[in-house]
Parts: sequence; structure tokens; C-alpha cells
Amino acid sequence: MGQSLPRSSTHPPPQVILMGLDSAGKSTLLARLLTGEVMDTSPTVGFNVGTLDLDKKTSLTLWDVGGQNNMRPNWRYYLEGCKAVVFVVDSSEPARMPEAQKALKKVLGDENLRGIPLMVLANKKDLPNSMTIREVSKHLDLPSYKERAWEIQACSALKGLGLQQAFLSVAKLIKRS
Repeated sequence: MGQSLPRSSTHPPPQVILMGLDSAGKSTLLARLLTGEVMDTSPTVGFNVGTLDLDKKTSLTLWDVGGQNNMRPNWRYYLEGCKAVVFVVDSSEPARMPEAQKALKKVLGDENLRGIPLMVLANKKDLPNSMTIREVSKHLDLPSYKERAWEIQACSALKGLGLQQAFLSVAKLIKRS
């Protein structure tokens, strides 16, 4: 116990992968976290990456991976060495939940993610008629993931609501795993 050592180049921040279907808000979320501002984003081809400093001792390297259908087979290339998965869903689009559930199940089946914690972000909570986290959890069948630490939180990348708290929780999940 006691004091933690200052971070050195031999201990880079843990890698966290942001995944989800296209238009779920991953790039907006990353930009909001890293700059504090809302930026115009376009569909991600490949990835965006940045380091998020949560406090003086805690940083995370966030990889935002393109979510279009033709990009999803490439997700597996980003999983090695990953310490947490943040799966972002558009909570205002119930019609896309079956597709999101299938994509999540497939990615969590990857050998590299065995025992890796999951944070689901129910994004776009600022929109009218967005689903509750209980509804999102049910649609994604989260209770079935009994062998994995997981949490779900509501957020709004556009308004910045719930983001800092969500990533502090991600850091705690990583420390516990």
C-alpha cells in the first residue's frame, strides 16, 4: 500500500477499445473526452486514438474503432493487449439493438477478451424516447455475461453527461480485473 510510483514509459496507460455500431457516437464521445468540445465527426474508417487523463495517477489510452458493418471484421485486430471494452450504443434506436447485441456477442467471444471487463454506454440519453439502461441491458442480454465484470451507464456524448464518471468506472474495473 502507500504511494504509487509516477508513471514511466515502461508502464503505458491501459488500452481501452471503444466499439459499437456506426452512428452510436463513439467518435463524438472520444472528441468530447479529449477536448471537452463537440466536434463535427464523420464515419470512422480505421481508428482514432487518444490518451485520457482521468486524474494525476490514472490515464487510459482510448481506441475508437470504426463501426460500419464492413469495418467490424477488423475489430479483432485491436483486441490484443486491451484491458477493457467500452461498447457504445445509441439508446434512441431500439430497432438497431438486435444488430448491436449480435456484434457485442461476437466481439466478446474473442479469445483476447477472456476476463476483460465490459462497460456499456447507453449514449444519446439527451434525446427524447431514449431507452433506459435496464431496457438496453435486456436488449443486449448483458445479464447472460456471468463470467465477465460488466457495467452499464447512461451518457450523452453531445452534452458531456456521464462520460467522466463512466471512464472512472472503467479504470476501477481494470484495476479489479
